[in-house]
Amino acid sequence: MKKRTLIVTAVALALVMALPLAAGGSKDGAKSNVVLTMGSWRADDVAGWTKLLAEYKKATGVEIQFKPINPPDYNATLRLQLESGTGPDLMFARSYDTGIELFKLGYFADVTDLKGLSQNFTVGNRSPWMSGDRSFAIPLFAVVQSVYYNKDLFAKAGVKIPNTWEEFLAACDKLQKAGITPIANGLADEWDINECFMMGILPGFTGARAGRLEYESGKRAFNDKSMVAAFKAMGDVAKYCPRGFEALTYNDSNALFATGQAAMFADGSWTLDTFKDVDFQWGNFAFPSPAGEKPAITFHADAGLGMNPATKHPAEAKAFLEWLCTPEGAGIAAKYLPNGFYPMINASVKIEDAHSAELYGLVKGKEQDVRFCWPRLMGGDPSGYVLMNQGTIAVMKGQKTPQQAADDFAAGLAKWYKP
Repeated sequence: MKKRTLIVTAVALALVMALPLAAGGSKDGAKSNVVLTMGSWRADDVAGWTKLLAEYKKATGVEIQFKPINPPDYNATLRLQLESGTGPDLMFARSYDTGIELFKLGYFADVTDLKGLSQNFTVGNRSPWMSGDRSFAIPLFAVVQSVYYNKDLFAKAGVKIPNTWEEFLAACDKLQKAGITPIANGLADEWDINECFMMGILPGFTGARAGRLEYESGKRAFNDKSMVAAFKAMGDVAKYCPRGFEALTYNDSNALFATGQAAMFADGSWTLDTFKDVDFQWGNFAFPSPAGEKPAITFHADAGLGMNPATKHPAEAKAFLEWLCTPEGAGIAAKYLPNGFYPMINASVKIEDAHSAELYGLVKGKEQDVRFCWPRLMGGDPSGYVLMNQGTIAVMKGQKTPQQAADDFAAGLAKWYKP
């Protein structure tokens, strides 16, 4: 991935000014002989974390070794390490049920009272790593669901960035009449149309986090008019997808946008760097809400960072987490994260890459939420994820009406989910 330009001396100076003194460390770089390990599923980020942790060592004397695990194996491998007493000192934490289970088993330390955590992160951003009112990890980074758009094709068709869902459909229609395929997305891989598109538009249709909590608590039915409207919205965009979109894979859709054959691509911020070398001007805009609804966006909690209660160096592990809970620490860490992965701290963080900064800027001033099914609807059978995925695809293929899809979503959840 494309890395941000780093000015090492400036970063080092900022680190010296921002970092706390870990036990045994010093600002003059004195060695503390403390070595911590960090477990992660982000195997692609070794270079970035290695540079970040090297700077941290210069400022504190504490060495932290980044030891990622193959992503599909992370949950099982980490569990085995923790059960055998060989777990890392610091470790990436999955959000919601997976992380909560490890916390309840005593494998994540309680970090509720960590300095800076409650002060610098909203409860909404902390909640993916909370069990009741206790925190087991700090929010590390999140991803954004948005619409990538080809500025050249928009200009050619005389289309402007839409501010409402109705304007979005009108823009699609205008592009199509100009002989341009409006939307690149397909259905073959299934997950992307659900995670990137359906759960991208849902905050604007259902009232973001506050609305989701009403569904989860039973105050709203899972087949209410807002949910029906969201399924209808997905049915409405089907006619603007490429011919044969039912058979298009995620990579096919990415390639259509990258080669200028489609004007828009609904996707996540992790895709930013795949378009760095395209030969047209492009940008991102937030999925627009229906007219009269508040602007909202999916800012999905991707990873937290927790500490092992069995670590032999609790003071040093705690000091690193507290540093990441400061605006200075989060800002410096952001320099090393891949484009499209963003700090969740409630402070202004400068992003160097222009496209990444534009996308991060979409979060400001909007209602925010994670992907709709993640917090409470993933654990049963059939899961809310599967039900929503099936319903979205069926509506887009014309096999179900939006009302039928919403009814099936509600009925499937009723088999196991009790508010």
